[in-house]
Amino acid sequence: MTPRMHADELDLPVALVANLLADQFPQWSDLPVRRLASSGTDNAMFRLGDDLVVRMPRIHWASGTVDHEATWLPRVDGHLPVTVPRVLAVGTSARGYPWTWSVMTWVPGVNPVLDRLREPVALARDLAALVRSVRALPLDGGKPKAGPLADRDEQVRRDIVAVADEIDTAEVTAVWEHALATAEWDGRSTWVHCDIAPGNLLLTGDRLTGLIDFAGIGTGDPTLDLGVAWNLLPPPARAVFRSELDVDETTWTRARARALAQALVQLPYYRDTNPVLAANARHVIREVST
Repeated sequence: MTPRMHADELDLPVALVANLLADQFPQWSDLPVRRLASSGTDNAMFRLGDDLVVRMPRIHWASGTVDHEATWLPRVDGHLPVTVPRVLAVGTSARGYPWTWSVMTWVPGVNPVLDRLREPVALARDLAALVRSVRALPLDGGKPKAGPLADRDEQVRRDIVAVADEIDTAEVTAVWEHALATAEWDGRSTWVHCDIAPGNLLLTGDRLTGLIDFAGIGTGDPTLDLGVAWNLLPPPARAVFRSELDVDETTWTRARARALAQALVQLPYYRDTNPVLAANARHVIREVST
């Protein structure tokens, strides 16, 4: 049985991956397969030899992500200042596994770790350059992502109650309500990755060299890619990131509120099943509340 983060996720043993490869892509069937310990919340990742990775949705709401990435990654490749995965093959449902899955190139590097950044200001500049490049993608037809902050209001208030034992509810509510009142999105969209977070960023040395997980790529509020300011960067580097992107006060307030909303969803859901993500959510809540 593989580790579970969702009550209704699939069990995905290594043997299943090996059998799917043998059936559908025998050219890779002799390569060793091992499950990666950090496989995210929606997809399980399996290292295939030294240069490949198998990506398998683990929960029903992620079932369309493989086809989405297969559509957009080839179009994105070459337009960003970092390495992105290439989809080499898309597998089909078989052996009891119900969805499509993919074989992708392995992107080298290590994930940045909160509070262990040796060159946070340089990383902030790299991240700003990445966000600018994503926004400027010369592509058409992106799937709309998210909507007004008000769409999240009910969920945010439920989540505040759910974690009332861990947070200053009055302070957090005030941050959220201030953004609702002063910083609503005007509807102008850009391209967004939608999950620029520590687990999807890859460093070589102290510099940003890779970005993975394009399941959420689409068009929407540009603040959807600013959450990294709070989930990774310390305050001085956060200020550099903001300056590099020339973010005005209204946009920054909205970005902070979106980061808060995401953290408030993550903390109660992953508190017992994903300690790393829950700890990052606590960090974000503290940072946006100061």
